[in-house]
Amino acid sequence: MFSGIVAGVGRIVSRTKRGRGARIRLAPPRSQRAFSPGESVAIDGVCLTALRGGRLFEADLSAETLARTTLGGLRAGDPVNVERSLRWGDRISGHFVLGHVDAVAPIRSVEASRGGGGTYRFGIPAGLGRYVVEKGSVALDGISLTVSRRHARDFEVAVIPETLRRTALGRKRAGAKVNFEADVFARYGRARGVARVRRDARRR
Repeated sequence: MFSGIVAGVGRIVSRTKRGRGARIRLAPPRSQRAFSPGESVAIDGVCLTALRGGRLFEADLSAETLARTTLGGLRAGDPVNVERSLRWGDRISGHFVLGHVDAVAPIRSVEASRGGGGTYRFGIPAGLGRYVVEKGSVALDGISLTVSRRHARDFEVAVIPETLRRTALGRKRAGAKVNFEADVFARYGRARGVARVRRDARRR
């Protein structure tokens, strides 16, 4: 479980093919403590498991992860967002993020604003539009963001300078892709609502 508050930007050291999957190694932000074997870490919003302890993070990527996320396109030197999993008693500054990416979303446009922030416009992945609502939460590359405006096929988020400084999002331009995870409360809240409507309909 994560909160979408990225600790900093790490760098991919290597990516090697392993059967239908792959293995990555990355150097985390300097402020990060050593990793523990079996620890869960979000890399660009994807929950991965540390294979061993130490300063370098190493993890295996399944064929499903490669197909569903942007991690399949990583190369040595690429910057990635890094977040350690929550510990009991941690402050939740963002929203609950599982690290289970739903799909990849394209960046439609980037409009810089005064002060160093910007407005990013993203395409809505197929079948996930019902979870994107104005003022609702969404995780993009593991970053907890708020939908500022919803359109028919895309949505906007206003990104503050501090977020761009702490994450790799500021390095991406129109045409790039990000990992999209719908808000878990929007997902299950809607599922319960649909189930209730169907149940009520059967009773009539």
